[in-house]
Amino acid sequence: MPFRVGPTELVLILLLALLLFGPGRLSHLARELGQSIREFRRGLTAEEEKKPEETPREPPTAPRG
Repeated sequence: MPFRVGPTELVLILLLALLLFGPGRLSHLARELGQSIREFRRGLTAEEEKKPEETPREPPTAPRG
């Protein structure tokens, strides 16, 4: 069952978060979340660069005999 979040629900969630954490803490949390996402993407890019490129395999030779 997919979650459908409309504009009304989104505003309600943001207001609730603002009440729970306050404006200072909420901006700090958003900044940390953005940095975490950036680091995650950097890690994925670095991981892809480290992978060795696949070399084509030689076709199997017919058995002698």
